[in-house]
Amino acid sequence: MADRIRWGIRGAGNIARKFAEGLQALPDVELLAIGSRSQESADRFGDEFGIPRRYADYRAMAEDGDIDAVYVGTPHPMHKDDTILYLKAGKAVLCEKPFAVNRPQAAEMVRVAREEGVFLMEAMWTRFLPSVVQTRKWLAEEIIGEPRMVQADFGFRAGFDEESRLFDPEYAGGGLLDVGVYCVSFASMVFGGPPIRIAGLANLGNTGVDEQSCAVLEYEGGALAAVSSAVRTTTAQEARIMGTEGMIHLHSNFWCGTDVTLSIQGQEPQHFVFPLVGNGYNYEADAVALALRDGRLESRIMPLDESLTIMETMDRLRAQWGLSYPME
Repeated sequence: MADRIRWGIRGAGNIARKFAEGLQALPDVELLAIGSRSQESADRFGDEFGIPRRYADYRAMAEDGDIDAVYVGTPHPMHKDDTILYLKAGKAVLCEKPFAVNRPQAAEMVRVAREEGVFLMEAMWTRFLPSVVQTRKWLAEEIIGEPRMVQADFGFRAGFDEESRLFDPEYAGGGLLDVGVYCVSFASMVFGGPPIRIAGLANLGNTGVDEQSCAVLEYEGGALAAVSSAVRTTTAQEARIMGTEGMIHLHSNFWCGTDVTLSIQGQEPQHFVFPLVGNGYNYEADAVALALRDGRLESRIMPLDESLTIMETMDRLRAQWGLSYPME
């Protein structure tokens, strides 16, 4: 693998734009290509970020032999097919969360990556931010003892629009896959495995997708996580890890934040700020580059088997709610 990683981006929406902005903070990458659904949108995105190669044909971008890695930033139902297209073309893939619509789709993506011997990672960018990296260090050092409970929420109020992807079952809309995945993934990171029991409730709106939900996840040894998500209700967007000897509190916008309070029993709480370099999306891109240079086929921080268990947890929750999507 060359020292300079050459990226292509699949999709030209808002999340793809954020990833392109993040790449600008890295000195050893090149944003070489953009693939969009029309030449007009590819050219517009290419002009904005100075991208030399613009494709309206996704397969043509897959056949571009100069691209090392592709970021897939398309709507949820397109993740599986887009990822597999680029994996089979021999390109490393960073696929935006949620990894897929369900576990069977995600399992097919992982199977292809392993059969082809190509790098694949879910783009759970939160895991690579300085505040969360430090949180994992504290957990590894047992600063707060044994973690016993997690609370995490991510909700926002969007104006109702039945044609928006957020409310459209055809796009696997709703709160869980869009933002609840951050909370489920955070609990998985803390407890290091899948829940053994889950219980959840959701309000399904007029279009049939989850507009708000709450769930309790039980892990081995009785550890518990309370997670909630919403697209019609604004929440505090905070996360807390409660241990036997203290607590870690990731403040508002925990999924992209910088402020953390560490409270250890018998001591004054300590407040820390972990500033971002760039917009934060650069950290996951840098992690991909490091893995490629090391010859690794998956991330140690966001491993594929864990992405599968996170998808399975969300499948189990949706089954309780009676929520399925037309493509399933």
